[in-house]
Amino acid sequence: MCMLAVVFSEAQVYKQLYNNWRVVLERKDGKQVVFFLERKQEQGKTVLYIINAAERIQITDVKTDGDSMFFRMPAFESSFRVKLHANGDMGGTYIKGTAGNTQYWPLYATANEKDRFSAGSGDAKNNISGRWDVTFTRANGTIRKAVALFEQKGNRLTGSFLTPSADYRYLDGIVTGDSLLLSAFDGDNVHLFEAKIGNANTISGGVFYNGYTAKETWTAEKNDAVALPTINDPTHLREGASKLNFTFNDLQGKPVSINDKKYKDKVVIIQIMGSWCANCLDETKFLSDYYKRNRSKGIEIIALAYELTTDLARSKISLAKFQKLFDVHYPMLITGVTASDEKKTEKTLPQLTAIKSFPTTIFIDKKRNVREIHANFYGPGSGEYYIASKNKFYETVERLLNE
Repeated sequence: MCMLAVVFSEAQVYKQLYNNWRVVLERKDGKQVVFFLERKQEQGKTVLYIINAAERIQITDVKTDGDSMFFRMPAFESSFRVKLHANGDMGGTYIKGTAGNTQYWPLYATANEKDRFSAGSGDAKNNISGRWDVTFTRANGTIRKAVALFEQKGNRLTGSFLTPSADYRYLDGIVTGDSLLLSAFDGDNVHLFEAKIGNANTISGGVFYNGYTAKETWTAEKNDAVALPTINDPTHLREGASKLNFTFNDLQGKPVSINDKKYKDKVVIIQIMGSWCANCLDETKFLSDYYKRNRSKGIEIIALAYELTTDLARSKISLAKFQKLFDVHYPMLITGVTASDEKKTEKTLPQLTAIKSFPTTIFIDKKRNVREIHANFYGPGSGEYYIASKNKFYETVERLLNE
């Protein structure tokens, strides 16, 4: 169970109205990732919002116990224990569940701080709005490609990076002098980007701090025509296979099979996902809304979850949060195999080659044949690519329905 606990040291402090905080999460190497936290009263209840650029993550499950308050995050296995000081600032710990050991991050928060980053080097020397061809270099020296989409207004910088399989969602930050800073936190992703801007067309010396310890370097060149990189050898049917064959239990322990009568003569969408995956969260919101509006047309959706561990109880709790958050009416099945298992595809969907990205979306026609596999879903933080992802989905389903 994921909780955010805020403990007040003095009764009079509790009465003071500190409703906005600049929150800093400190990585193991001391690097600081920033986001904003806002407190509001809505319909007589306390509500919190985590803010990154245009994204506002609402936290509505708020409980109080004396001078303590507890906040359950709407998704992901993340929680906070924080103490509010007399001046309204906070300090404490961010706790993140992982496939291995639980992580404990120091946390600091400043009350009523308006700036995400300080413009210590003055006004921006260049405007870097537009599309960028990005090269990341991993710690082992191998490279990977991405596209960055930036929007700069004065010193304010927002945007995202798009990889072959997903996007880095809502990044928020600043350009000051020749320096770039971007950060984001959504309960799952903890991102910090730093770089130097050579001119309006070149970015160098970049460092991408990802999660608790991971780090990559990056450079970029302005290129309005750069295409998105593609996944090498994306998931596809194995030779001789045409249909999937699986049975897994839903969150209530009921077995669900692709061969059930319910799915006969219907277009079926299989969502390969995990409750730990922020881009799966974006796709789940889209699919849930789509299903409620279109299921009467002869469409069904099944989610197959690959979780952080094989702990069934833990998986049920995490997936139930997704189900509740987006009012999901289609079955969410627990495969019992972890996302990190190198044999996950062979153990669950042996008709396919290796599943390489989360989410992956499989489209099955009315004769139960696999017709298409989409190896990515770009969320609302990716702008035009979110629209393109949805349109590609719509076109595929409509074509299969009309056959």
